[in-house]
Amino acid sequence: MTPISKKVGVLGAGQLGRMLALAGYPLGQKFGFYGMSDDEPSALLGQMHLHNDDADTLQELVKFADVMTYESENTDLELIEEISRTTPVYPSAKSLKVCQHRGLEKETFKRLGIPCAPFEIVNSLEELKAAVDILGVPSVLKTTTEGYDGKGQFVLKDDDDIDEAWKTLGGRELILERFVDFHRELSIIAVRNANNEHVFYPLVQNVHHKGILRYTIAPAQEIPEMVQKAAETFMQVLLDELDHVGVLTLELFETDSGLMANEMAPRVHNSGHWTIEGAQTSQFENHVRAICGLPLGSTAPRQPIAAMVNIIGETGPVEKVLKKSNAFLHLYDKSQRTGRKLGHFTLLSDSQDALFKDIKDLNGFLPI
Repeated sequence: MTPISKKVGVLGAGQLGRMLALAGYPLGQKFGFYGMSDDEPSALLGQMHLHNDDADTLQELVKFADVMTYESENTDLELIEEISRTTPVYPSAKSLKVCQHRGLEKETFKRLGIPCAPFEIVNSLEELKAAVDILGVPSVLKTTTEGYDGKGQFVLKDDDDIDEAWKTLGGRELILERFVDFHRELSIIAVRNANNEHVFYPLVQNVHHKGILRYTIAPAQEIPEMVQKAAETFMQVLLDELDHVGVLTLELFETDSGLMANEMAPRVHNSGHWTIEGAQTSQFENHVRAICGLPLGSTAPRQPIAAMVNIIGETGPVEKVLKKSNAFLHLYDKSQRTGRKLGHFTLLSDSQDALFKDIKDLNGFLPI
């Protein structure tokens, strides 16, 4: 019989790694982390916590691990390919490569029949002008690689914005996408293991402010069954095409003509934090189960509706959260800084009205 307990090496030592370990230890798994300093959220949770850019130090973690995973889609692709020669890495380099490049990602969506915004790759001001002629305005200019929480993006509202957009982002490969007129921003999280088992969480609604996710409503309300099934179909096609093992997240726009894919992430995701208390099996536990060869757990919600609220910039009046019996606080042990995700809390409720009343009562966390 294959041993249940495995040693998991995590590239990164932030809050995602921390929550992976907190979910994995009850399953008998062991964890080690490779981060930047001893002050990171995962520093105290691993059997080993290594940092700096010394390749020999990283090899200590690789030798420790039965399986490797990572926190960020900005992880060095060549590094993942190198580690994969000796130690399994999930999700694989194939998933990472597609998710790291917005152009390749959009081409994958198109090839698999997943609706997405029309786009053009641009490498010069002249190409940007030509792309605007094709796609029109409004449109969104983005870096093809890196960029998160709204960084690396410029919205062109009219032709007069072209020069400023190039001045802001130019000098590297970019992608111009036609602006999508949408009703809501949604996301779906799915999990696949090496035995080709798939599980899907319900679609959730995400509300952003200044490019940063502020809160998530789970499940998203008034989602017809056929829309949920469409999102699950997109995910199954992507998971199988990428031979993906672990959690995959797909961000979507809800439009008059149906769902449109925005981007995906090969990892546990901020919009899935509600699952820790809100689902039968959290996204973190299911990621650990998938990469360690264990059966996947139920994704069914535990209650009719939940909200996950990010704590941004400063910790705020968390005593209000602690006084609520239906609220669950998670602080990441990070210092306060403008725009930084310091933690989150989850609210569980029986109705949308009651949920939003609780959110209103907990003022001091949302700027909107």
